[in-house]
Amino acid sequence: MADTVVRCGYSRCRAELPPPGPQGGRPRSFCRDTRWEQGRTCAQMARAEREALGALGLDTGTGAFALDADRLREHVGALAGPVAELSGALTAVLDRLDEIERDALAATEAARAAATESDAARQQAETAREAAERRARDAARAAADARQERAEAVARAEEATATALAATEALGAARQQAADAVAARDAAVVARDAAVADARAEREAAASAGRGRETAVLAARTAEHERDTALARADDLARDRDRVAGELAALRAELASVAGERAGLAETVAEQRSRLAGQQDALAEARAVADGLRAEHDAARAEIRELSDRIERVRAERDGHAAELERLRSATVEPAPVARMHPDDLAALAAALKD
Repeated sequence: MADTVVRCGYSRCRAELPPPGPQGGRPRSFCRDTRWEQGRTCAQMARAEREALGALGLDTGTGAFALDADRLREHVGALAGPVAELSGALTAVLDRLDEIERDALAATEAARAAATESDAARQQAETAREAAERRARDAARAAADARQERAEAVARAEEATATALAATEALGAARQQAADAVAARDAAVVARDAAVADARAEREAAASAGRGRETAVLAARTAEHERDTALARADDLARDRDRVAGELAALRAELASVAGERAGLAETVAEQRSRLAGQQDALAEARAVADGLRAEHDAARAEIRELSDRIERVRAERDGHAAELERLRSATVEPAPVARMHPDDLAALAAALKD
């Protein structure tokens, strides 16, 4: 049963083929549904194998070379996996090198951008601090001016108060004089005609004193209004001073925050430099791995060259056997030796030629 099994003609497949159908037909030589690299069938792979062996000048019909070809195919198949892994590893190493270079460039650019932003923020903070100091100096000068104006207003108010007191005293004196005049009028009714002129003069003096009192009251009110205005302005200046002080404190806090951020950025830059150093170490390690993989690749290529040399030696041995076979065949057609050979020797030579 084993001798009647038909197998696929492709050396790497050798799968059992189904027998012909009930109606007969030509038996199959290759698998129909099996697919190999790039979707090729067993027949296509066998034809490519024959073409490759023909290009090498090898006889695909000899059993000895079929055995050597199978061993060569096994060696090549055994090397295909490591070579593919080596190629993949080299590709991964190159990709990792590119990734490390990209990360290093990105980290450097980010550190440079952070340092630029830190310098810009520091310059803005210094500009804001200088502006706040200028505003604080302006506010201090305005407060000093307000205090000076307040002192002047207080002095004017004190003068107006003194004037009002003097007017009040004059009014009191005028009232006393009016009372004395009334008493004198009551006492000197008889001398009324004589005292009319004096009474008129006294009334005019009283009227003049009343006008002076009103003027003093008006001046006092004006002084109080100026005082209130000066006090309000002084309060406004004090509030402005407090606001400017608050802004200055906020700017100082912002400057401290910027200084803290700058310190953080410095730490970030240091960390990025450390990471860059680590990446450079990883790059050196990857390069060492790549050198090792290149050495393995060179060893594999050397083994492939050794297999090629073995193929050449096999080919030379095959050519020697073919030459020997031709020599034996040419020796068998010579008439004289055959006539002198014994029949047993002729049978042995025929058996040797068949072997």
